[in-house]
Amino acid sequence: MRPRPVGSVEPEQAPPATSPVTDDNDLEKIIAARAREHRMLKGLTISALARDVGISKAMLSKIEHAQTSCSLSILKRLAAALEIPVTALFRGADADREAVYTPAGQGALIIRRGSHVGHLYRLLGGLRGEHKRLEPLLCTLTESSEVFPVFQHSGTEFLYMLEGVMVYVHGDARYEMKPGDALIFDGEGPHGPETLNQLPVVFLTITAYPQ
Repeated sequence: MRPRPVGSVEPEQAPPATSPVTDDNDLEKIIAARAREHRMLKGLTISALARDVGISKAMLSKIEHAQTSCSLSILKRLAAALEIPVTALFRGADADREAVYTPAGQGALIIRRGSHVGHLYRLLGGLRGEHKRLEPLLCTLTESSEVFPVFQHSGTEFLYMLEGVMVYVHGDARYEMKPGDALIFDGEGPHGPETLNQLPVVFLTITAYPQ
């Protein structure tokens, strides 16, 4: 973070929390709020920031009060002076984004190949983003099985061990997974638990499927 210029401190009250602006025509208000927010976070006065951006104090004041539309060139210089990406000045302008909330113990139970008593797979939600579909699963294994199913699917899978100890196979590799261990792998490779060394075994998997 850049040191605060000498004489840059002016008493200001932090702006009150505001609700996201949803009107598509209020882009200037969003830029105004974000510019003021980031300027105050850096402890800069309007004069100091205007000097860094290369515009007049009056011009910056108009930007912060949504009284003018600034060019892309000025936005780039403003973001550079604040040491933030240009996109940070538009935070709140996006349309509503989807989210999925699953209360504890409320995820849908699903049946997977080889599922039986003592093997519980709970779907924690599903979200199809712009580029990928995510599927988080909480897996609880309370009983050993002579033969575990082998899974193969498209996408990339992330596994995080929560409880117990197991040996997990991916292709020809074997990993002893303990609480806190993580594994990320290509889902096309055959994978799955091989042995459960300490029960119960609880782990979280998150799979990102391509569109």
